[in-house]
Amino acid sequence: MRRSEQSAAREIPHHFATPRQAYESGKLGMWIFLATEVLLFGGLFAAYAVYRGNHPEVFVYAHRFLDARLGALNTLILITSSLTMAWAVRSAQLGNRRLLTLLLALTLLGGGAFLGVKIVEYEHKWKHGLLWGEQYRPHHPETAQEHSSAPEIPRETPPGDRTNIPPAAIGPPGLASSTDEERAAHASAKEPRNVHLFFGVYFAMTGLHGLHVIAGLLVIGWVFVRARGGAYGPSNFEPVDRAGLYWHLVDLIWIFLFPLLYLIH
Repeated sequence: MRRSEQSAAREIPHHFATPRQAYESGKLGMWIFLATEVLLFGGLFAAYAVYRGNHPEVFVYAHRFLDARLGALNTLILITSSLTMAWAVRSAQLGNRRLLTLLLALTLLGGGAFLGVKIVEYEHKWKHGLLWGEQYRPHHPETAQEHSSAPEIPRETPPGDRTNIPPAAIGPPGLASSTDEERAAHASAKEPRNVHLFFGVYFAMTGLHGLHVIAGLLVIGWVFVRARGGAYGPSNFEPVDRAGLYWHLVDLIWIFLFPLLYLIH
């Protein structure tokens, strides 16, 4: 038996009775781990829903500063990398080491390209002060124009210019219409308050997702190195399979993030 075939043979830990028991235990553990990841991002999606429901005008206004073309490009990159990763798992099952290493390398390339595009987006936001909390100091051309064109409020009205018409009565809350469309139309005319909330949510969700992409690349890189040494084959492809499951989850989360952050109407 060649060395590569020996390394590809299944090594069963001593606390498992059969290879099938080891395989199913590992699979169950991986799914439990993925469930915790879903719960983690579920909290962020819930926070998004709360902020979006309470400040729809902020999200409709601020999403214009995200580049939907770059977001779509990253979506295409991740979907393609999911395809290469799934193909890599199948190659491991068939024992095709050369194709396995090639597809893993393409998956790594896709993940690196995703991070590169994300760095370009972050650099743009940082450069124009479109950040979270007190760090939100916009000097984007559009926002700068809006701020410069905003009329100045006089501190004191001259006595001769004061109107004799009493101020309009304020209706009780609930009578004024405040649909998303009307608030969005108002947001398009003037920058609403608390725009920093959107960028806080944006950086929290995409930043955490980016960390998961980096973790996925580290795992796939480790699998890639072992695959080059012939560690995987028809009887020992589980590490490739589990890395693929994690990568698919990372891609799936981005598929939800892209429309929620970039395609708001």
